[in-house]
Order: sequence, then structure tokens, then C-alpha cells
Amino acid sequence: MKYLPLIALTVAISACATGPAGVQSVGESRQPPATVAQCVAQKWADKSQQQVTSQVMLANGQAVDVYAPGQQPPNGAAAVIRPSWTSKGGTWAGFRPNGAAGSDATGDISACL
Repeated sequence: MKYLPLIALTVAISACATGPAGVQSVGESRQPPATVAQCVAQKWADKSQQQVTSQVMLANGQAVDVYAPGQQPPNGAAAVIRPSWTSKGGTWAGFRPNGAAGSDATGDISACL
């Protein structure tokens, strides 16, 4: 019984390592999260000629959601940029589709990694 909290913590950490729920993993980068987010936002804005919204989720741009053109916070389709769970100083990126097509979006995100 004394190992139950340790087991629960291990399961929780394992679940987080796969990324946020409803987000498909795109990949990891050695670049800082803010740099990856800026690249994605620029690609999407240039392609669509529309405004792209970014929402900083952690101070200093350590976690950013970049919403696809025409999508709005908090539930729109977005690139989800977070510090890496597996490598120190790295960045993890994923895509939360929420009904939007993901093939072009994931390709753009991948190009920024």
C-alpha cells in the first residue's frame, strides 16, 4: 500500500509524456519554444494572408498555442508548442485539429522544428 502513491505518480508522468489530450504529436526540436512558435505563425500567415493568433501559455514564451488562420482561442485548431518532456532544453510540438484539416498544418509545424 505504501507504493500506491509512487505508482500513481509514475502513471501520471507517463501520460504527460505523450502530450496533451486531443493533440497529435508532430515532433521535437532543439530550438526554443518561442522560436518554433514564431516560425509556425509566420508560415501560416504568409500562406493564408490572414492574421494568425498566438496565445502564450507559460511566461517568456515557454509554451505557446498558435491558432490556425481563421481559428480563435481557446478551442480553435492550433499548433501546440511546449517544452520537451524527453530532452532538456528542447521543444515538443503538436497539432490540435478541432475539426480543421491537419496534413498541411502538421507539415508546416514540422518544417519549423
